Amino acid sequence: MTDSPARLAPGEPFPDFALPDAEGHTHRLPDYAGRYVVLYAYPKDDTPGCTKEACNFRDSALLKAHGAAILGVSRDDAASHQAFSEKHSLPFPLLTDPDAEFLKGIGAYGPKNLYGKVTEGVKRQTFLIGPDGRLVKSWLAVSVDGHADAVAAAIDADRKARADA
Repeated sequence: MTDSPARLAPGEPFPDFALPDAEGHTHRLPDYAGRYVVLYAYPKDDTPGCTKEACNFRDSALLKAHGAAILGVSRDDAASHQAFSEKHSLPFPLLTDPDAEFLKGIGAYGPKNLYGKVTEGVKRQTFLIGPDGRLVKSWLAVSVDGHADAVAAAIDADRKARADA
């Protein structure tokens, strides 16, 4: 099993990425300059927890009001992302990282414990990236219920901190 890299601290530049979505369009962090980016890593398309998480992000009025860009990323392929996105009317891109190279680089892939069995896979994590491309906050052990609202609250807090600075 792989070792996780050192974690990014809030305020550090978030690593750039070049990952394709279900339609083959490549997304990079600089494409979203000036906006908050919610980048969430999730284990598998169309599984109960991942579906609930995606739909919560889809339905968050607070995230919409903030104009946040939402990007999901997993190892699933483009066809799987397309079917998942269409089935649940997801209005944001799902990015594919089949070799988990990017996911490993941000610490969202590696050993995880599921019901006492240690396996290696994608960890459910969320990264809030500020308009300047720097990490605002990370959630390294996501509980799906209430998570979208917690991310929106973190945007509120960061906006206030930036305004007060």
